[in-house]
Amino acid sequence: MPAEQRSRIVPVEHGRIHLVEQGSGPLALLVHGFPESWYSWRHQLPALADAGYHAVAIDVRGYGRSSKPTAIDEYRLVRLVADNVGVLDALDEQAAVIVGHDWGSPIAWTSALLRPDRFRALATLSVPYASPGPTRPTDAFRRLGGDEEFYISYFQEPGRAEAEIEEDVRSWLRGFYITASGDAPPATDGTMATVRPGGKLKDRFAQPEKLPGWLTEEDLDFYVGEFERTGFTGPLNRYRCVDLDWRDLAAFSRQPITVPSLFVGGELDGPTIWGASAIARFGETLPQLWGSHILPGSGHWVQQERAEEVNKLLLEFLGGL
Repeated sequence: MPAEQRSRIVPVEHGRIHLVEQGSGPLALLVHGFPESWYSWRHQLPALADAGYHAVAIDVRGYGRSSKPTAIDEYRLVRLVADNVGVLDALDEQAAVIVGHDWGSPIAWTSALLRPDRFRALATLSVPYASPGPTRPTDAFRRLGGDEEFYISYFQEPGRAEAEIEEDVRSWLRGFYITASGDAPPATDGTMATVRPGGKLKDRFAQPEKLPGWLTEEDLDFYVGEFERTGFTGPLNRYRCVDLDWRDLAAFSRQPITVPSLFVGGELDGPTIWGASAIARFGETLPQLWGSHILPGSGHWVQQERAEEVNKLLLEFLGGL
């Protein structure tokens, strides 16, 4: 009989974290990105549990039923690492393999970088590891935007992106998910990664009549329900901490991650494409790399778009530890 899925709240040093868990055995901690939820791991939880692991998917602070501090600087990576350590403590676990997707990838790799004693192996999806460099992130993003505004720059001003999204949460999420996926129709008017002067991010979202096969109306209902209830300020505050993170982690510039690692990206995903130089440096930055895999035809949401392939890679990685 398949293991039962359980939802609960656990205390951490600065509040609470909501998690959904399944199975028993060695711990695999799953950390989602933007704009997502523990639910983004709905295909991985049962697969890991059936293979003999204790799979735990959290709502990152600012999301779902987890704490939502009001101060922007409470969303720094060091705070999120502390949350992850707090989850292990609450579960009475000494160590875990940590798996991150999108923003969950920097949260996961910073956890492994700062606390290799607690996070014994690392898998990152869609965003490849790159240690802090000499350039202030907001300066780099300004250059990336060119004559337009890079999306992370667009997210910096509190309230600006929130106002755009709140006009129609369902339409915005639908467009964001589809446009960043491998099922997006060919772009004819620029990239969703930048915003025209005076425009909005959603101006370049694709809104085809049908959802892609990996995203059902019920899936979309879940995400919409979460964000209509919680809002987007907490999730967007993560982007507003990039310069704080750069200062916090300056001592770790160019430092490799020494625990065993795995990377999985999508062939059609912007961060995978932009991260080609970071992937090329994995021999130096991830000296215990088990594998780097780019999935053909996949976009950004790899663990949802290519659930079976991602599950297979994760289980092979975990089994080899």
